[in-house]
Amino acid sequence: MKELFNDILTIEDVEGVMLFSFEGVLVFKEFLSPLLDESENMESWGLFIGSLKGIREADLVFEKARLYVRKTSSGYVMILMGLFAPIAMVRLSCDILLPSLKKAATAKGWRNLFRKKK
Repeated sequence: MKELFNDILTIEDVEGVMLFSFEGVLVFKEFLSPLLDESENMESWGLFIGSLKGIREADLVFEKARLYVRKTSSGYVMILMGLFAPIAMVRLSCDILLPSLKKAATAKGWRNLFRKKK
């Protein structure tokens, strides 16, 4: 899954990417700074995901950071970035990512269907 998000992670001033299911379950996370990875609270993210019903995309700007949220077929992608990240480039990368993410989710579902049960 990390290969899918490499283009986004290489954009200047992008700090990390998280993918949540619609239920608020963390599916994937990758942070460029180890400090960001340690300070997260998954229960709070689940509440935030629950409040996003019906939102296609959002760009939240804070005092020292920015959070871009994008709805996908399998959940929400959240991109944490600095204030000077090129948001047009982030949006374009998300547009390119969405079909690949849909294929990955579909392939994973078929694999589970034919997996031998233990």
